[in-house]
Amino acid sequence: MRYIIFYKPYGVLSQFTDENGRQTLKDFIPVPDVYPVGRLDWDSEGLVLLTDDGRLQHRLSDPQYGHPRTYWVQVEKIPDDEALERLTTGVEVQDYRTKPARVQLLTAEPTLPPRDPPIRDRQNIPTAWLELTLTEGKNRQVRRMTAAVGFPTLRLVRVAIGLLSLEGLSLGSWRDLTSAEVKTLKRK
Repeated sequence: MRYIIFYKPYGVLSQFTDENGRQTLKDFIPVPDVYPVGRLDWDSEGLVLLTDDGRLQHRLSDPQYGHPRTYWVQVEKIPDDEALERLTTGVEVQDYRTKPARVQLLTAEPTLPPRDPPIRDRQNIPTAWLELTLTEGKNRQVRRMTAAVGFPTLRLVRVAIGLLSLEGLSLGSWRDLTSAEVKTLKRK
């Protein structure tokens, strides 16, 4: 069995093929027969877990198990306490209410590689960074949540899946999980 973590850059699809010629996981990971656990949108960056372990892939993808995923989210404007509380307790997004999330306004901009292309910079509109941990993963959920409370997402980086993190990975790089990491992942 293979268990891989990858630091996906902006503009890379979380799949191995694309009919339109866009960059995919194949451009970075020359390992056959592994598949991403869940998705990370083309316009998002960060940690992707890949495996050929179908049982683990199912357990980590199935919402009933609620494994945590943590994101650093740059938003337009500075969220107030009311917006943070709404994100924490759940918001109405399209036709569902999100589950409660852990939300924290970061006091400093996290250390990340520059995004290519950079986010749009509007000098008269400040931005802020949130750390947001979800236990569900619906399509474009983080972006929809921040927009629903009036603070649109400008940049989205998944920094952790459970206890796995981007620590030690550079943008566009990948590595196999250690045996200890695999054991921990399977226990959760």
